[in-house]
Amino acid sequence: MINDDAFPWLDRTEGSWDFIVADFPDPTNFSLGKLYTTAFYRLLKRHLAVGGLAVVQSTSPMFARQSYWCIVETLKEAGFKTWPYHVYVPSFGEWGYTLAGESWQPPARLPDGLKFLTAKAVPQLFDFPADMQPVRAEVNRLNNQVLVEYYERDWKDIAR
Repeated sequence: MINDDAFPWLDRTEGSWDFIVADFPDPTNFSLGKLYTTAFYRLLKRHLAVGGLAVVQSTSPMFARQSYWCIVETLKEAGFKTWPYHVYVPSFGEWGYTLAGESWQPPARLPDGLKFLTAKAVPQLFDFPADMQPVRAEVNRLNNQVLVEYYERDWKDIAR
């Protein structure tokens, strides 16, 4: 675990990793929004080992639908193949993530001892009901920060 500004840290760091977790706060301002841009994701991709995967916290596809799909589109634009998924998190509600890399297959079996996830449940994570299906969204870039606008608009009525 690294406690530093992710953008400059990743830019000055050498090496690659098999699995990267980008669990950033939601893009509530431009300072955070930069961590969800094509520039950041391209930098992240340079540090992902061959065959590696990254997972990106992508806000709620239910409550911030356009924001969620903007993140997915931005990862694609940065050169990733994506596997969007969602899960109910008791403290947050319906929440979304995006798995990104070159290739991935759902596991046929999971490690023993898991309490909340089964191999049978995995495909359901990648199935989006009608009210969470993809919507049109622009790609988030450093010079447009459209994701911050989407996020403010998506959460406006919910977070008041």
